[in-house]
Amino acid sequence: MQVQFHKAYITDDEIAEVVDSLKSGWLTMGPKTVKFEEEFKKYIGSKHAVAVNSCTSALHLALRAIDLKSVDEVIIPTTTFTATGEVVCYFNARPVIVDIEKDTNNINVKSIEEAVTSKTKAIIPVHHGGQPCDMDEIMEIAKRYNLYVIEDAAHCPPSWYKGRQVGAIGDITCFSFYATKTAAAGEGGMITTENDEWAERMKILRLHGISKDPWKRYSKDGSWYYEVVEAGFKYNTTDIQSGIGLAQMRKIEWTWQRRRYIAERYNAAFQETDAIITPYIKPDRIPSYHLYVIKLNLEALTISRNRFIDELSQRGISTSVHFIPLHRHPFYERSFGCKAQDFPNAEWVYERSISLPIYPGMTDAEIDYVIENVMDICKISKRWVVAEKGL
Repeated sequence: MQVQFHKAYITDDEIAEVVDSLKSGWLTMGPKTVKFEEEFKKYIGSKHAVAVNSCTSALHLALRAIDLKSVDEVIIPTTTFTATGEVVCYFNARPVIVDIEKDTNNINVKSIEEAVTSKTKAIIPVHHGGQPCDMDEIMEIAKRYNLYVIEDAAHCPPSWYKGRQVGAIGDITCFSFYATKTAAAGEGGMITTENDEWAERMKILRLHGISKDPWKRYSKDGSWYYEVVEAGFKYNTTDIQSGIGLAQMRKIEWTWQRRRYIAERYNAAFQETDAIITPYIKPDRIPSYHLYVIKLNLEALTISRNRFIDELSQRGISTSVHFIPLHRHPFYERSFGCKAQDFPNAEWVYERSISLPIYPGMTDAEIDYVIENVMDICKISKRWVVAEKGL
């Protein structure tokens, strides 16, 4: 049997939305994108939602909205995708990379506080795997030091923190609709905020700095006249992507339930071995279950994490690792002097982590096959400790 790491859950609903967009004549940003924004902010519970072409674009515009300067610093976790750090570099500002928690893989609040300087302007917490970070503590630090909080919610929605949806907590939140995400449109992103001024500015910046909804120029009620009020970007999404996003949002509760079901199946099975540490979920939050990341108890095994991945691959099971910490990449090491010894928790997590398949279209047979083979590799690779008495 072959089990993919991920497969987007696409049905006739998404196909119909794409066909409708093609037939409408709106191939780029248009009325369907506006509808997607409306539906998304309604679901999240935010005042504004701004659709863009990626979460990277969303993070970039968020930092523009708060007027990040080259002299500023932004605190980010080392365990994240490079986009979280690279957007800070777009401004020639400094990403201050800090350690994570060993249990949740989320940014460590103590590390945030220790990293704050007079140059710090913002914090970008990353909700790893869709489990919300310690937002109350992070917001309190931000308030105390007059900092902005821009949430990297690429692994959400839906995720709840103390009963609130991620997307209506920090100053600005950025989402992804990349092919592997919980709501997959192939590519795409969304920005949510309560700030009227920021929302308006980001809408202008996403399409060349043109004012007054430039996409309307070719509609019946539009006008040929426009003004460029700021040097912007080509960050708009399309109605084709927005149509897919609308269809994905209509089934987001069901797909979330399905991912939770798979996670619960994994949890129950893997508790039977001391070779696996299952994901830890804090009691006051509900994750999106975008990822299911196990940590190997290497002390109980005779093989490394990399060998474990190879064994699964040979059995037809595709996996991944989320993530190679930023401090291990040559760019961040060279540019910011990152050293492995400064990130003990992230190093411990990285050496042990494997992301297993978890997506709505997985069949029970595929779930069983993953469980069976993970457990079998644990069994044949178990480290047997011989007692002093020879027992």
